[in-house]
Formats: sequence, C-alpha cells, structure tokens
Amino acid sequence: MRNFFRKYHKWFSLVATLFILFFAISGIILNHRNLLSGINIDRNFLPSAYRYNNWNLAAIKGSEQISDDSILVYGNLGVWLTNSSYQQFRAFNTGFPKGVDNRKINTVHFNKRSGLYAGTLFGMFRYDFKKGRWARIELPSGDERIVKIITVGDTLMVMSRSLLMMTIPGNNPEKDENHHASDRSPDNGIAKRKTVINSTKVQIPKFSIISIPPPEGWDGKVGLFRTFWVVHSGEIYGFAGKILVDFVGLSIILLCITGLIYFLIPHRIRRLKDELHRSRLKRFNRGTLRWHNIVGSWLFPVLILTTFTGMFLRPPLLIPIAGSRVQPIPFSELDSPNPWFDKLRDFEFDRESGRFIVATQEGIFEADLQFNKKLKLLPYQPPVSVMGINVLKKIPGSGYLIGSFSGIFIWNTETGAITDYITKLPYYRTGVEGPPFGQVSVAGFCRVNDSIEVVFDYAVGIMAVKGKNPFPAMPEAIISQSPISLWNLALEIHTGRIFQPVLGGFYILIVPLIGLMTLVILVSGFFSWWLARRKHPRSQT
Repeated sequence: MRNFFRKYHKWFSLVATLFILFFAISGIILNHRNLLSGINIDRNFLPSAYRYNNWNLAAIKGSEQISDDSILVYGNLGVWLTNSSYQQFRAFNTGFPKGVDNRKINTVHFNKRSGLYAGTLFGMFRYDFKKGRWARIELPSGDERIVKIITVGDTLMVMSRSLLMMTIPGNNPEKDENHHASDRSPDNGIAKRKTVINSTKVQIPKFSIISIPPPEGWDGKVGLFRTFWVVHSGEIYGFAGKILVDFVGLSIILLCITGLIYFLIPHRIRRLKDELHRSRLKRFNRGTLRWHNIVGSWLFPVLILTTFTGMFLRPPLLIPIAGSRVQPIPFSELDSPNPWFDKLRDFEFDRESGRFIVATQEGIFEADLQFNKKLKLLPYQPPVSVMGINVLKKIPGSGYLIGSFSGIFIWNTETGAITDYITKLPYYRTGVEGPPFGQVSVAGFCRVNDSIEVVFDYAVGIMAVKGKNPFPAMPEAIISQSPISLWNLALEIHTGRIFQPVLGGFYILIVPLIGLMTLVILVSGFFSWWLARRKHPRSQT
C-alpha cells in the first residue's frame, strides 16, 4: 500500500511542482498589495495579450468633464487630460504615490463648489489646482478602496467597499483665480490654445459615516465564495491570518524544493565514484527527506484547506458556489456588525424618484434619501458578472445603464424590462448561472455627447455603440507610462490566466486540475509517511 501512495505522490508531483511553485510565490505577493504597490513590470516582457491596444485591459473606466474643453479619462492607466475632441492626451497623475497600482482609478468627480476628487484602490485624493498635484484626503474608513464619489445638492458622498461617507461643505466658495491644466506651449499634448479650469477656494471637507441599514430579510449570512476567499488568503483573521498563509506558502515552496532534491540527488549519487562525496550526498538527501516529511505532516490539514478553498475561487468550480450563503465564521472579519462589509460596489442618486440606487456584491438595491429604511432589493435584476459591476449610470426617463463582464444593458426598474444595449434585443433570464464573461466584457463606458457613446471591452478595447468613435489609437506616451504592477502579474499567474495565450480557453481548467493534483499529492504523501511511521515509529521517513 505504501508503494502505491509513493508512486502517485512521485509522479503527480513531477507534473505539478512547477505550477505549484508559481501559485505559492504569486499567492504570497497577492497578500501584500499595499507593500508592493510601487513595483512595476514592463509589459513588453509579457505575452501580447497583456499589452495595451485599442484602449483594452480596462484602460478607461469612465470620463469626467471639468471645463468646456477639458475632459479627464481614467481607469487602469491613471488619469489623463484630453480636449473635447479626444485627440490629444497629457498625464494628470502628479501626486499619486509611485507605482501603477497606486493610480488605478475607480472614480473621478468634479464639482465647481467642492473641487476635483479621485477614488483609488488605496484611498481618496483631491486635486490642488494651485500646486498642480493630487493630495490624499483622510477618511474615517482609512485608506480603503473608494468605488464612487458623487454630489447630491451641497453634500459630497463617498462610497468605499464597506462604508458610505458624506459631508456638507457648509460654506459659500469664493471665486479664485483661474488655474490652468496646460500652458500655451503647442507641444504640451493637449491643445494649442490655453485650456482653463475654474477652481474655488474651499476647505478640505471632513467626512462622517452614514449608517446604512441592512437589506430587507437580512439573515446575517455571507457568501460562500467570500468565505472561501478570506480563508484561502488568510484575511479571515486580519494581518495575523495573512502571515499564517504566507508561512503556508513558504512551506509549500520548501516542500517543492526538497521534493525535487530528493528526486534528483539519487541520479547524481549513482554517477559519483568518490565514496566520500557519495556518503555526504546520501546524508544530505536523508536530511532533505526528513524536513520534507516534517513540514508536510505537521501542516497537512492547513495545506488541504488552502488547496481546497483555492480551487473554488476560479471558474468552473466558482459558478456553483457563487450564489450560496453561509453563516459567518465566528470572531472572523466576516462576523462583522456592518451588514455591508466589503459588499458595496457603486451607487447613484436618482433625482427623478428621490432615491439612491446601491449596487452591491449581492444585488442592486434601492434606498430612501436619508437611509432610514432597510434597503429593498429591486426586482428583475439585470445580469451582472461575479467579477463585479463596472458601469452604473442613470438614463433620464428610461432607467439605468448596467455594465459588467456579462455585457451592458438598459434596465427599466419600473417595468423590469432589460434590453441589451449593443444588440437592442430584450434579455430574458434563464435562471441558470452562466460564465463570468459574456460576449462583450464591459470594463468601462464614456458618453461623449448626445450622439456618441462608447464602451470599453476588456479584451477587444473600445467599441462605438452610438455614433463614431472619437478616440485615436492609443498614444505611445500612454502605453509607455502604463506598465503592469507586480501584484497584477502575480494575480494573472495565480488565477492561471497567464497561460491563456498558450492554452486558449482551456486555461480555465488549470486551477481546478492543479488543485486536484495537489490534493492527490498531499493525501498520498501523508499516507506514505504515516504508513512508514506506523511500521518504524522512530523513523521520520
């Protein structure tokens, strides 16, 4: 029986070890995004699928007009200033911390009274027109990911992934002198004439947290997918949990290296004629196996748990658990009194009905003006990818524009009618969960004017859905200043997407297959060790 387990442990390990090493190293990197956010990787070192072309790869999420001839486009490429014809671009990122990860912009909002703001992965920034740079704003939530900034009347409202914050400026801004986004130089990349942005003297606002009531029928449960996610990453117990998972990742690396050494050294020993060298290598190999067995046996339960939960974080195994809900694990970060912890994704104020529309990880809800009542899940929900909502815009008189990797749709919240915005065909829900990517994977949307609208497909890039596309080919200045972050490269490796250029659509099977092979390796290795220990109790081998 022991030989049976040893055989499968050996050959499955030889096939999967390189993949397991990639997953372990990338997993450790993923656990420390803030720490490593300043490290970039040149996209030229990666397959062509990872290079910007035609405004793809979520280069643009949206745009914000700040004067008659000044428009800011923003997304994964940071913030860029362009003119009304969208033909020339200049970087508008001064003040953001070093590293492309620090200038991934989820939202940009301009209001003449309160100023210009940006929400990033690591907090909120306000643009100082006098100094020509972004400055961080301290928020009650800390430097949490900001997903949306809007103004309702005199109130500036900011949503993070867990909290909604608001402030009322409370002063009548004085007109300040005009500050210029560009100078008169014809080679500044914007326009030959001066582009003027009006600004005002306002104090940096102080924010208070809005207590958002739970949704109707809230049972305190959390998504099974989210539970697997935080268990796999260690976030379930905060920083201490991450350190534990880092230790597990290092242990996996040690197991892979010692396993390879134990496999390769006997071949070297057989070719040696010097008896002294042979004896030393044999002792070294026995020590290698001893540590391999100690680490593998002690950490066996944690290794099984880490592998099992990781398998369900990517399709196809993700799909059957995406809608499942379970009780939160006690005393973990999921066991939070905040019913919206890490669930908020976007929101809009509907001036026609005087209500808020709140997009969350668990659906789209409506809330009253004061957030006094429990949030109500809107009926006839449009399709939204498990990857999250990327577009939420009010369309006067006809509902909302909803975009995600499942496509882009017009959703009439009164009648429940859902229409594909590109094909103009009605959408009918089948009740069966589909893949997380639709025919058009919408990463962003820009409304240029009444006659021109464009969407940004993650893979293909810009697509005009109304009128003629005004955007030029991506300028080299933007491409050269938009590398990939080390964290994002690690994510591509950890999810298996890095293999897509070679395997095509079959790359989606990498994570579950390597996960299954890893489970076989762990179980066969453990029983091989256990049977040897039962036969020779004092032996570690």
